[in-house]
Amino acid sequence: MKEDKFIKRRRRRQALAFGALRLSMALVVGSLGGILLFVLYHGAGALSWEFLTQAPRQAMTQGGIFPALVGTLYLTLGALLTALPLGVAAAVYLNEYARPGKLLTVVRLGIQNLAGVPSVVFGLFGLGLFCVALGMGTSIMAGSLTLGLLILPTVIGASEEALKQVPDTFREASLALGATRWQTIGRVVLPAALPGMLTGSILALGRAAGETAPIMFTAATFYTLRLPDSPFDQVMALPYHIYVLATSGTHIQQTRPLQYATVLVLIGLVLGLSLVAIILRARMRRSRKW
Repeated sequence: MKEDKFIKRRRRRQALAFGALRLSMALVVGSLGGILLFVLYHGAGALSWEFLTQAPRQAMTQGGIFPALVGTLYLTLGALLTALPLGVAAAVYLNEYARPGKLLTVVRLGIQNLAGVPSVVFGLFGLGLFCVALGMGTSIMAGSLTLGLLILPTVIGASEEALKQVPDTFREASLALGATRWQTIGRVVLPAALPGMLTGSILALGRAAGETAPIMFTAATFYTLRLPDSPFDQVMALPYHIYVLATSGTHIQQTRPLQYATVLVLIGLVLGLSLVAIILRARMRRSRKW
């Protein structure tokens, strides 16, 4: 009898726990679905091919977002080119070369804390260092470097976790065959860790594409019809364009559908990057033999 009561009590607790988990999942999915439906309802009518391929006109009350779309792609690509080499190099050093100890613990703690720094702080840092001290001005280069620093802790963390997933037997077998440590890392460890690294980098890229504060200080301009032809040109960007339409325009109510349509494009861009990461990870995992 006591065992039956114990089993029933445990099943009730398990049912409550699973119920709480299902409720949490439903709240998260429901919130996301509600946001998407709200934005779709207000912005789907303004979406068109012309909206994606034309520049704004008539005080940004008409036209499209093509310059902002191109600027966002330039900035995110520059951020990836900045953060990926530095992040992978740092992860390789921390996981493969650094000796365990207090210094390594402090460095990892610093990286974790850096990931929690507000994006506006990165924007002010980029303004002071890249725009003023290094003389880059408000430009794609300054914005890309700032966004690269913003996502750098995420890239380091994802790359280091991917390196930890590579079995030590791979390293031992390579060293036993006469390969140097650098050859082992470059030809055995890094290719095996590549799926996790790419996944983390693409997800970090999605965050960079949606940031407003860093590019507000370092790269974005209020309005321009000219596409950039130099890394030191200013650009329009989707997050800042949304901010401008919602707060600084002269016809805010008139541009409301354009605001929501731009939000839809930005959400689609971020979700598209996340989908690419998921598909890439799944395919690479299927191709691995371990």
